[in-house]
Amino acid sequence: MKVKTQSKKVNKAWLNQHVNDPYVKLAKRDGYRARAAYKLKEIDETLGLIHPGHCVVDLGSAPGAWSQYVRRRLSPQGAAVGELHGQIIALDMLPMEAVEGVHFILGDFREPEVLAALEQSLIDRGVAAVDVVVSDMAPNLSGIGSADAARITDLIELAVDFSVHHLKPDGALVVKLFHGGAYDLAVALFRQTFRVVKAIKPKASRDKSSETFLVGLGLKPQARV
Repeated sequence: MKVKTQSKKVNKAWLNQHVNDPYVKLAKRDGYRARAAYKLKEIDETLGLIHPGHCVVDLGSAPGAWSQYVRRRLSPQGAAVGELHGQIIALDMLPMEAVEGVHFILGDFREPEVLAALEQSLIDRGVAAVDVVVSDMAPNLSGIGSADAARITDLIELAVDFSVHHLKPDGALVVKLFHGGAYDLAVALFRQTFRVVKAIKPKASRDKSSETFLVGLGLKPQARV
C-alpha cells in the first residue's frame, strides 16, 4: 500500500506540474500538439535555421509538434494551413496524425528499408539536397548507463550519417541528446562533421531534465559525400 500511495503522489505531482506548465498552456493556445514546439522555436530563432523555400526532414516526429512549427515557418503568413513554400518530410516509428503539407513516413529510422523510403521521398519531390534536418529521436532508456549511452549514440550517428549524405553544404542538423556517457562522443562527432557546433538548452526544456540539443552548421569539406 505504501508503494501505491507514493506512486499516486508522484503521479499527482507530475500532473499538477504539467497542467500548470506555461509551455503546455502556450501549446494549447497556439494549437501545437506538444510543448516541444517551443524548444525548436527557440533554437530556430536563435540561429536562424529554417526559412521559406527550405526542405526540412523531421526525424522522430510524433506527435508532430516540430512538424507543425516547421510548417508554419514555411508558410508566407506563418499559418498552420494553406500556402506552403518548401517541403517537409517527417518520419517516426509511431503513428502521427496528419499535418497539412507534411509527408509522413511510418517506420524505424534504424531499418535500411525505412531510410530507403525517406531517400525515395526526396527523389520523388525533386529534392537534390536538404536544408535542415531536425531530430527529436530518443531511445527508450533502460537506466543502465552504458547501454543507454550506446543507444543514444547510435541514433545520433544515424542522423549525422544521413545529414552527411543529404544536407546542402551550408545546411544544419539539430539533434536531441542527454548529458551523460553519450554527450562527449556526440560533441566530438559533430565537431568532426560541422564547421560550427552549438549546444543549446531551450527554456522550454524542464530544469530537472538533462536534455540538451546539439546544432551542427555547415558541413566540413572532408565530411561531404
